[in-house]
Amino acid sequence: MLQETLNMFVFLTVELTTLFLLISYLVGVLQTYVPPHKIQAILSDKHGQGYIIAGFLGAITPFCSCSTIPFLKGLLRAKAGFGTMMVFLFASPLLNPIIIGLFTVTFGLKVTLFYFVIAMGVSVIAGFGLEKLGFEKYIKPEAYLAPAATGCKSACGGKSAPENKWKTIWLSTWSDFKKVLPYLIGGIAIGSLIYGFMPTELVAKYANSDNPLAIPIAAVIGIPLYIRAEAVIPLSAALAAKGMGLGAVMALIIGSAGASLTEVILLKAIFKNQLVIAFVGVIISMAILAGFAYQWLFYTNSTNYLVIQREFCTF
Repeated sequence: MLQETLNMFVFLTVELTTLFLLISYLVGVLQTYVPPHKIQAILSDKHGQGYIIAGFLGAITPFCSCSTIPFLKGLLRAKAGFGTMMVFLFASPLLNPIIIGLFTVTFGLKVTLFYFVIAMGVSVIAGFGLEKLGFEKYIKPEAYLAPAATGCKSACGGKSAPENKWKTIWLSTWSDFKKVLPYLIGGIAIGSLIYGFMPTELVAKYANSDNPLAIPIAAVIGIPLYIRAEAVIPLSAALAAKGMGLGAVMALIIGSAGASLTEVILLKAIFKNQLVIAFVGVIISMAILAGFAYQWLFYTNSTNYLVIQREFCTF
């Protein structure tokens, strides 16, 4: 069991670290050419395609549930459309490139495509629905107010010295990686321990795909649990390999990545209670829908889709 644990830890650490650095750098390059003010201008579009655009823009921004909030404030102050802004809020932490990359490596392309379609579809429908139901009135008026100017421009004087943008992107990528590293290593360590030591019978008994309560419970506990995607995906892979139904795994990932207690607290400074409750309700509903839809579509031995399970048969 110890050997299996160490093998999984080394394998995941090397693979997921490489993946994180590569994708983060590529996203940094993209953001160099698509600055935030352009994203805000696009999201201010009132036409129908704005909802789809908002979802895909959320998919290229590497934000977790909490780091989406500062960008959300910028969208509010830029007078972005309410519906498209909500689509971005739902989609950004769930569909960012880090999650999609880790999902693909860990669970395979078929499961990743299913996850992407569910997360994107529910985000767009929820954003459109909340706008049509008039939930924009539940944004606090002070959320639209920009902070007082700091006088940075005048203090800094003229243009700054030219920098190597590729080096700047790498330094930013490395800085982000160092912040995420404890979560990543922690998730890999916990996942590896579960893979190596947790009794298969225990997981199979209480969280298998035959237990209808496993999915809603996983969806609900994912929010207060708040495990970052970098940690919850390797952790979920270990749980799935031990017999946890992939429907419950889906629900756990969406619940923990899509919302958190910290994010809810931050949103209360921007939204009134009605909109905060609606936000949490959408995430939980999405998690439960994804869980049951996966079990319905891919019920037969869902863990066979785990790429990681195939990889570790060689150790």
